[in-house]
Amino acid sequence: MLAFIPFIVLIALLVCCISVFGNATLDGASQVALIIATGVSVLIGWSVKRLTWDNLDKEITQKVASCTPSIIILLLIGAIGGTWMVSGIVPTMIYYGLQILSPQWFLVSSCIICAIVSLLIGSSWTTIATVGVALLGIGKALGFSDGWIAGAIISGAYFGDKLSPLSDTTVLASSVVGTPLFTHIKYMMQTTVPTFTVAIVIFLISGLVMDVSGEGDVAQFMDGLSQTFVISPWLLLVPLVMGIMIARRWPSLVVLFLATFIAALVALGVQPDRIREIAGSHSDPGFLGLYEGIIRACYDKTSISTGVSELDQLVTTRGMSGMMPTIWLIICAQVFAGALTATGQLADIMKYFQRLVRGTVSLVASTVGSAIFLNITSADQFLSIILTSSMFKELYAKMGYEPRLLSRSCEDGGTVTSVLVPWNTCGLTQSTVLGVATLTYLPYCFFNLLSPIVSITVAAFGWKIRKMKNLS
Repeated sequence: MLAFIPFIVLIALLVCCISVFGNATLDGASQVALIIATGVSVLIGWSVKRLTWDNLDKEITQKVASCTPSIIILLLIGAIGGTWMVSGIVPTMIYYGLQILSPQWFLVSSCIICAIVSLLIGSSWTTIATVGVALLGIGKALGFSDGWIAGAIISGAYFGDKLSPLSDTTVLASSVVGTPLFTHIKYMMQTTVPTFTVAIVIFLISGLVMDVSGEGDVAQFMDGLSQTFVISPWLLLVPLVMGIMIARRWPSLVVLFLATFIAALVALGVQPDRIREIAGSHSDPGFLGLYEGIIRACYDKTSISTGVSELDQLVTTRGMSGMMPTIWLIICAQVFAGALTATGQLADIMKYFQRLVRGTVSLVASTVGSAIFLNITSADQFLSIILTSSMFKELYAKMGYEPRLLSRSCEDGGTVTSVLVPWNTCGLTQSTVLGVATLTYLPYCFFNLLSPIVSITVAAFGWKIRKMKNLS
């Protein structure tokens, strides 16, 4: 029972933080809660398990180091947010999107668009940070609430990410379990496609029955965008080039850096007035002023006046500095995960899940539950997939089940639920990028919420779940 103490402390502290700080909880209160819970875990390790500080320090250092790529990606996403906005790329996407998407079909269209883009490029993060941001602006103009818009965007993006052969999580889940990649993807379709179909139907019906009256906002938004930015279909070449780079499997960091750099050049050439506005009236009117403006767009909060207050909020970006609370929280979460791993408390808790296994349904349910639990405790979907597969791999083999059942269950529980946890790297990233709190969009992420349930339901019916000895 000692293994549960750090989690009980953390949950109690987070409840207090949310009650006191509300939406500002992630600005520092949650980080402090994680550090306190880490201290409790370390104290138990020292006093009960007699661990040395060297063991704890090594594990915590490794965990923090493992999130370095995610931190760099977050910084680049912050820079992309600024440069793609000030260059007119996102405003152009919003402008043309407002002319194409009608209110009745907006939610289902957004979900499908994000699903296709994410499936092609293999990245829910990139999809949400680019297409998702544009769709959020369109949805606001049409009169939809932030939760519904973000839920449709995230549902589609994570569907595509889950089934894409270019996705990191898809490749990871198949490789750590030992399932051929396309065997893994084909088997996942049996739970993923029905789940996505249900989500699509919900968004379709919701869009048809909702009473949204955003026509006036649409006209105002389009007028404000056209008067503030240079709107041109040629600007859409930048996301097209980015998509080509991703399709050719260029490294994510390289793609994000080049997307930022190209957008910065476009901004200097096409939107110099907006660059000078960001630099400020007291800046150098020449080259140095433009340089100051574009650098600020990358790292600082930017505000552009469009004459429409709602649109002003939409085109405001936070840059790299806006990602710092998220990065701070990721580091603290990894410190907590490192302490739990070093003290063996995480392994002790996982034994409770394995004790629940009696047959197919309980096996899949325990796997899915473990992945969700690890998303909450380790705060990282990659750790969730790796640790869950490692803990259950031998048990699946012992019970005679195919490896593909394990790899699918890891993704049904691990990949899609990570974005629903406020302090998970995915939940933190998407809430920061979209500017919508995790708990605000959570009730509307129907694909993510239903995936674990459908996975267990399919196991209950035993659909195409076979023992190794019965394979032909």
